[in-house]
Amino acid sequence: MTLQDTQTLLTRAERLRAATHSTHERLDAAIMAAQPFASVDNYLRFLRLQHGFHRDVAPLYGDPVLNALIPSLDRLGRLGAVTRDLADLGRAPPVYSSPPAAPRTASAALGWLYVVEGSNLGAAFLLKAARKMGLSEGRGASHMAEAPEGRAAHWRSFKEALNGAALTAAEEEQLVVGANAAFARVRALAAQHLE
Repeated sequence: MTLQDTQTLLTRAERLRAATHSTHERLDAAIMAAQPFASVDNYLRFLRLQHGFHRDVAPLYGDPVLNALIPSLDRLGRLGAVTRDLADLGRAPPVYSSPPAAPRTASAALGWLYVVEGSNLGAAFLLKAARKMGLSEGRGASHMAEAPEGRAAHWRSFKEALNGAALTAAEEEQLVVGANAAFARVRALAAQHLE
């Protein structure tokens, strides 16, 4: 079996993961290098990063085209939770001088959603670190709470919807471009808030 044969056997979510792996790894390393859970001040910087990214993706959760592709998408947004977490720690959300970064096509938006929904899977690890600081899903770290059905089940459901979406070859490319753009946006926010 050739590499090309193997690639054709991968699901869309698996191909997307492979296409964004190095970008994702560099982002994770940059965020963790800033030690977001070493102090409350560091964590507040991390929350500002999170607020910026969730502000960017918030409009996607109300988009009717995306809601037709991803069941219950309109209930998954976490901008309100990040805002509550900031308030729990006595901070107002950041003030922005520019509009939210937003993908221009539904397929690129699916790439952005892949990034933000996938981040909730990794939030289990981050939530443990937040708990060591006295934070929890009920105070200061609500945006990291797991979905009612559980993190793994939620991620499986999201990937099934992503894999089942009817996309053209050009839209598949836009999906990858969108996911990489979302990772790049978080990297830019990390540079702004953490470094």
